[in-house]
Parts: sequence; structure tokens; C-alpha cells
Amino acid sequence: MSSHKFLVGVFDDDDVVLHAIPHVKSSGVNIYEVYSPFAIHGIDDVMGHKRSKLSIAAFMFGFTGFCCAITMILFMLNIDWPMDVGGKSTLPAPDFVPVTFELTVLFTAFGMVGTFLIVSNLYPGANNVMFDPRSTDDKFILAVELEKNDLSFDQISSILKSHGATEVYEKEIIA
Repeated sequence: MSSHKFLVGVFDDDDVVLHAIPHVKSSGVNIYEVYSPFAIHGIDDVMGHKRSKLSIAAFMFGFTGFCCAITMILFMLNIDWPMDVGGKSTLPAPDFVPVTFELTVLFTAFGMVGTFLIVSNLYPGANNVMFDPRSTDDKFILAVELEKNDLSFDQISSILKSHGATEVYEKEIIA
């Protein structure tokens, strides 16, 4: 197991932390992550995160559900239990719409929940890191990994305090 030292800056307001990020980054500090009790609009752009690929995963799960529904319907109506009802077609496409839609949504929903849990490291048995429990209540946490920065603890601490951090402390995380 390895140990990592972080400098944790605690902010009281989402606007303060949002406006502090570019200034902190321009000072030469590499920010590890920002934790917030709610989503902050525009923070992905400021942090430099790329657009998520979850929409591609959602499409793939939906397409899998669509293909599964069509295959299931065709198998049931033509191979497993073919029925001649009044000479009508065994492939009535309009009748496929509700089942196909429902299976597409079902596969997408379950797939996205599983994908979210894996990507967010929230699956059972995962080692979850919480820098400060107040980040789930009313505080905004800016974490800086000390090993990946050239500046010292005191320099980074003064940069964070000058840009609105109400509290700055060091935390060791064992991963």
C-alpha cells in the first residue's frame, strides 16, 4: 500500500472555489480534484476535464437492448411459437414498438447504473477516499497532491488562502 500526501483547501462558497481554480492553476499548482456537495456549472471547463464518454456507453447499451428485443420477438413469433392468426403476417412491425422501446430503456438504465458505479469507484468493496466529510454537507474541497507539485506546502497554502480558502490542512491518504 502506498501513501499520498494531499493539501486540502476548504471553501465556503461555490463561486469562490470556481473563480479560485484558474488562479491556482496559473500559479503553477496541479489540482488533484475539487469536491462539492452539488454540481457546479462550468467547473469541468475550468478544471480542464474532457467531455464524458458516458453518452457513447448509453447508446451502446440502448443498441444492445434494441437488438435483444428484435431478436427475442423474431425468435418467439417465428421459431419458438409460430401462430397463424387469421392469415396475418408473423412480423407485425407496429406491434414490436412497445417491447423494443421498453427493452432499450431497460438495458440503457441498468447499463448506465453499472457504468456509473464502476467509473465513480462506488462498487462494493471499493476503497473510497473522502478528504473531508463536510464536502457532502456545505463545504467545497480543493485537493492538491503534494508529490506532483514543485511548490512547497507553505507556498500552496498561501496561494489557496489568498484566493478564498477558509481552511488549509495536510491529509495523508493510504491507497
